Amino acid sequence: MVRKPYRPKAFSVMAKPVGASCNLGCEYCYYLEKSSLLFQPPAPRMSDSVLESFVRQYIEASPFEVVEFSWQGGEPTLAGLPFYRKAVQFQRKYASGKRISNNLQTNGTQIDSEWAEFLAENRFLVGISIDGPEKLHNAHRANKAGAGAYAATMKGLEHLLRHRVDVNALTVVSRTNSAYPLEVYGHLKSVGLKFIQFVPVVERFNDLDMLASPDRNEASRVTSWSVIPDHYGSFLVTIFDEWIRKDVGRVFVQLFDVALNAWMGYEPPLCWFSKACGNALVLEYNGDLFSCDHFVYPAYFLGNIQDDSLALLSQSEKQRDFGSTKSQLPQYCQNCAVLFACNGECPKKRFAKTPSGEPRLNYLCPAYKRFFRHVDPYMKRMVKHIRYGRPASEIMVDLARGKPL
Repeated sequence: MVRKPYRPKAFSVMAKPVGASCNLGCEYCYYLEKSSLLFQPPAPRMSDSVLESFVRQYIEASPFEVVEFSWQGGEPTLAGLPFYRKAVQFQRKYASGKRISNNLQTNGTQIDSEWAEFLAENRFLVGISIDGPEKLHNAHRANKAGAGAYAATMKGLEHLLRHRVDVNALTVVSRTNSAYPLEVYGHLKSVGLKFIQFVPVVERFNDLDMLASPDRNEASRVTSWSVIPDHYGSFLVTIFDEWIRKDVGRVFVQLFDVALNAWMGYEPPLCWFSKACGNALVLEYNGDLFSCDHFVYPAYFLGNIQDDSLALLSQSEKQRDFGSTKSQLPQYCQNCAVLFACNGECPKKRFAKTPSGEPRLNYLCPAYKRFFRHVDPYMKRMVKHIRYGRPASEIMVDLARGKPL
C-alpha cells in the first residue's frame, strides 16, 4: 500500500536565531544544554544567508494570507536589533502581498527604549517570561552570576508598556510557584499583563545528569523543580475560580481559552491539546530543522533548509511519523470523559503509567483530569451564552446572582 504524502494543513516554525545562548541561567531551562548537545559555538547567531532563506521559504510555504514568524531562544534579543531590522526587510522583500506578523519571546532583561520603539513600530507581539512576584520569579530565574532577574525583567516590561507594545505573559509553573496561585495571578494582573500563558515545567534527568530525551519511558528522577501533578491541578483550579467570577473578558488565560474552544466543539488551538502534532517545528541558528521545540535532539533532526526545502522537510515521512505518535494513547485515556479537551497533552510528558500499569500516560494527567472536570459546568454555561449571541462574560452575572449552572 502506497502511503499518501504528508500534507499538513499548515505548519509553523519557531526560529532560534542565537540557538541556546542566553544571558540568564534559569535553573529549570530545558534549552540551555542544547549548546553542548548540538555542539554550538560560543555566541552563535543566524547568518544573513540563513535568515533570508528562512524568510523566503517560510512565506512561500504558508497557505495563509498572514504569515506569523516566531523568534525564541535561548534569549533571542541577543541577536541584536540590526538582526531583526534585517529580518523585517527580508519579510517585506518576499511578502508577495501577504501580511506578516512577528512574535518574540524574551526574558525582558535586554529590552530598553530603542528595542521597545522598534517592536512597537513593527507591531511585534512580545511574550515576556515572568513567574510571579519577585521572590517567586527569582527562585529559578537568575543571571549567570546567580543574581535574581526580576528587577531587570520589570524594567524591560516598563519599556514595552510605555511604548504600547502588545505584551503577554509566559509563566513557567514550577514546584515553587505552584503553591501560590493567587499571588502569581494577582501579580501578573497588577503589572499590566492581561494575556497569560501558564507553562508547567516537567523535566527528568538521565544517567549522565543531563535532561532526559522525551523518548525515554522511565518516570524516575523527575527534577526537583518540576511541578507536582496534584499541585498543578490545584493551581489551575484556584486561578480559574478567581477568573470565572471576576475576569472573564478582561483577562485571557490561554488554557481557559483552549478549554472553551474544546467545549464549543472545535479542535483545541494549542498543539499540546490537539489530536495530532508535528506541525510546529524548530529552526536552529544554522538552518537545522527539528521536529519540535521539546524534541531538539539528534534523533529528531529533519535536515537543513539550505540543503533541502523547508516545505518538503516539514512534510517528510520522518516528520509524519513523529506527528502520528501523538494518537497512541493507553486505553485509560481513550475511556476518559475529558479526552476531547486533553488529547493526552504533549508526548514529551507521557512517561507515567495508568492505574493498571499501561505505559505512555501523561505525567500531568491527574492535574488535567481535575481541571477539565472542574470547569465543565462553567464551560457549558459560557457556550450557551455564546450560542445565544451573548458574551461569555455573562457567566459572571449568573454566578453573582447565585444562578445554578
